[in-house]
Amino acid sequence: MTQSAALPGNLDLYVHVRVLIALILGLSVTRLVSGIAALVQHPGRYPIWPVHLGWVAWALLNVVAFWWWEFRLSHIQHWTYGLYFFVCVYASMYYFLSVLLFPQDLDEYEGYEDYFLSRRRWFFGFAALTEALDVVDTWIKGEAHLRSLGLEYLVATSAFILLSVVATRTRNPKFHMLFALSAVAYQISFSIRHLGTLD
Repeated sequence: MTQSAALPGNLDLYVHVRVLIALILGLSVTRLVSGIAALVQHPGRYPIWPVHLGWVAWALLNVVAFWWWEFRLSHIQHWTYGLYFFVCVYASMYYFLSVLLFPQDLDEYEGYEDYFLSRRRWFFGFAALTEALDVVDTWIKGEAHLRSLGLEYLVATSAFILLSVVATRTRNPKFHMLFALSAVAYQISFSIRHLGTLD
């Protein structure tokens, strides 16, 4: 069977793919929630930075939204290895972001601000790539689905990518605070308006 050939039992295949997606996203949620729990358990171990917590909230909201939206992949009639590989890579981006937000230790750094700013190119590079992959993922679910999100979706995604590029180049705390707050606020707004039902 060639990669482009239609695969029988697309629902069973989707369930097979969904298991791997669930494993990857489960690791992401575990990393984020464990990191938050560690901050509560040992508040004085490393200085907390509100901007870092903002991006933790953004990442957690995005993982939950991604997990919810991926149910729409059950409507795909023809699964290929290329599509399967893409979905796995896309899901893995959230794990990379989670690990970047909560490394195994911060012994080399003064706290989360020092750590985050020193790794901002990696974090915002992965964040921008994740948003770009989201556009592809949305298109895979169907052009009608992409159109249903309106021009706002593409404009917001483009703005996020551009701001991520700026974030890789500046250490300005005000910029980073505003970017984090805006990203969280928009994700909450988007979720309320678009994630209420899968019908």
